[in-house]
Amino acid sequence: MTNESFLTPALRERARRASPPPHIVLRGSATERGRAYGEAMGERIARSLASYRRLFETCGITWSQSVETAHRYERVIGEHFPTLLDELHGVAQGSGVDFGSLLALNCRTEILPPDYLVQAAAEAEAAADMGNECTAFATARGGEPVLLAQNWDWVGLQRDALVLIESHPDEGPAHLTVAEAGMLAKIGLNEHGFGVTLNILRSRLDGSGVGMPIHILLRGLLDCRDLEDARGLCSALTFAGSSNVLMADAGGSIASLEASPAGARFVEADEGRLCHTNHFLNAELAEHESNLAANLSTEARLARARERIDEVRDVASAERVLSDTTNGLNSICRFPDEAVPEHLRIETVLGVVMDLGARTLHLSGAQPSESGFEAVTLQA
Repeated sequence: MTNESFLTPALRERARRASPPPHIVLRGSATERGRAYGEAMGERIARSLASYRRLFETCGITWSQSVETAHRYERVIGEHFPTLLDELHGVAQGSGVDFGSLLALNCRTEILPPDYLVQAAAEAEAAADMGNECTAFATARGGEPVLLAQNWDWVGLQRDALVLIESHPDEGPAHLTVAEAGMLAKIGLNEHGFGVTLNILRSRLDGSGVGMPIHILLRGLLDCRDLEDARGLCSALTFAGSSNVLMADAGGSIASLEASPAGARFVEADEGRLCHTNHFLNAELAEHESNLAANLSTEARLARARERIDEVRDVASAERVLSDTTNGLNSICRFPDEAVPEHLRIETVLGVVMDLGARTLHLSGAQPSESGFEAVTLQA
């Protein structure tokens, strides 16, 4: 299917009119930051809750079951990142949402079953179209900026539940992160020039035990000084779900953490370049892969990103790669299939390009091919 066969004028116009998420600035202690976050973003947090409630129900999981499951992760979070629990309690105070529901949002990757793509596709009767998710890449060459970029593909309804958080903690480095409202982090960078992105992966072992929730890890990683620091942090953790975190620092170090209940392995950059989509690159972890057949686009997107990575020399060229629509529904930049029920339509929700040396995050309002980018620089 070519892109033009489903990219209607209405979809183009919607993308062009979209604005990046609202930008909030948080300061103070963990509880104070959380309370301010909850007060400012209560409406968007409610949207996140509604979106995930429906997605969980599609997979046969009630909200009360999701909260019960999330509480199983509370102890491991507290062992490694106790202040993040304080921050979530603050969000609960500020938003009026119970702590358990916020914990479920931050553990949503671990709560979703390994075959959630298959279950969602069965409801949508569109198995071949359900699996497209994120494309990420990083590049570092001498004399050029260190760039870390991602298209975040997910349920399009979540676009109205996003927030750009600029946080200046009393107890750690300042950071910028775009996140789903109610979550503490997703894609972002910190004052040291260290950045993270996220690709969902799926293993048959997902959900078989308790480990560090990946969205909590993303926030914890934003306290790291560089990739070496992040390697040390990750080496002490186990994981209940599967994900890939592509990381880079302003010094030009790049690697991906592929995490699953089977273990965690780093994929190293090749001559200052690394691309990742939604399947394991580590052969040992790939033995446990689940649902690759329901995510037909992941290999096509990875191949396309690798074809174009040498073009990336600056922010503008990275934005052009994120705008690639040459493979229709298998594209790096995806538009929704309007034949799929709205609450299950996977699309590129937004694009992000981070210039780690400049501590600047460039953020699109919707699909990068139609929506311009706005730059936000982390303030001292």
